[in-house]
Amino acid sequence: MSEQKLEDLLRALAPQVLGAVVRRYGHFDAAQDATQEALIAAAAQWPAEGIPDSPRAWLIRVASRKLTDLLRSEQARAAREAAVAREREWHPPPAAADQDDSLILLLMCCHPALAPAAQIALTLRAVGGLTTGEIARAFLIPEETMTRRISRAKQRVRDSGVPFAMPAEPEYPRRIAAVLRVLYLIFTEGYASTRADLAAEAIRLTRMVHRLLPADGEVAGLLALQLLTDARRQARTGPGGEPIPLAEQDRGRWNAAYIAEGVALITAALRGGRPGPYQLQAAIAALHDEPPTAKDTDWPQITALYELLLQADPDNPVVKLNHAVAVAMTDGPRAGLALLEALGSDRRISADHRLFTARAHLLEMAGQAQAARDAYLAAADRAPALAQQRYLRARASASIRR
Repeated sequence: MSEQKLEDLLRALAPQVLGAVVRRYGHFDAAQDATQEALIAAAAQWPAEGIPDSPRAWLIRVASRKLTDLLRSEQARAAREAAVAREREWHPPPAAADQDDSLILLLMCCHPALAPAAQIALTLRAVGGLTTGEIARAFLIPEETMTRRISRAKQRVRDSGVPFAMPAEPEYPRRIAAVLRVLYLIFTEGYASTRADLAAEAIRLTRMVHRLLPADGEVAGLLALQLLTDARRQARTGPGGEPIPLAEQDRGRWNAAYIAEGVALITAALRGGRPGPYQLQAAIAALHDEPPTAKDTDWPQITALYELLLQADPDNPVVKLNHAVAVAMTDGPRAGLALLEALGSDRRISADHRLFTARAHLLEMAGQAQAARDAYLAAADRAPALAQQRYLRARASASIRR
């Protein structure tokens, strides 16, 4: 087995092993350390000795032994064993050896009591298997800061007294919604920051949830949205990192396999009726990805889907922004500009470069070259990345020359 395939196997097994160890012995924090040691042992031994017949069982056995060693350490034995004893009071009886606890682990990491930043960090660490340093680099913060964030999240989970078990039926939808939001945020961060590895990890984790909950339309919708969006990754930036608008991208560089899979997922999910926000966003992404050219885009259908999305999430300024652009493409730039005008008073987006970029584009469509130039320059002043700033200033100059 190649090094990459071994790494992929260990990463896929990590949440299953951690979940099994936590279910059997409790003490989330120590169980995570023990699981990590088992993974390190496997990475060292398996290339030379071969992969065991049941790699998951091997890892669980080694992690259990490592956990026992940790709990017996003289420094913290009494405190840890007392904590384990307390947790065992509410642990369910041991389940079958092949039970996959990944979903329960995700639900624990995405507990609503945790702030979104803590949910993301804990999910990537415990379920994704990323190191603290990798997570810190992904979010551009010092490793020490991320270490504290993860430690506080673990402490919060520990203090909450939440049992390692599926939540009660009334709580279940809210907890699944938290999981999907965390996976959406991880993907968005990876895609927006061109961190392909972070976006890929979000897709991997969402695939895992979809395997566990294949009948959930919103899970399928989120996976479809991620695939249909990530399909454009190779074409969305130029050689210097400058953004390339969707209408100008080379569609031959799009990932056709991702598009086909995403379209199939969202088509099947929509048959269930009453689509949720992720399904609606995925349907919009499919309408962008399927046509052979940008001019073939079905803008009236996209506009209608954004209106449904606004009914589900009426106060989302980004949805309002995208709806305004869709209206402009359907009914003309002035109709879209009128909608953008109302967003100018929304403090959540009034200073965002995306609002100024959209306004500049619609002004350019309307033939107002000087106003478009001013809006592009205003967008450049607010853009967070140098490549975006250069691109927007170039568009400002081009809008006058046209």
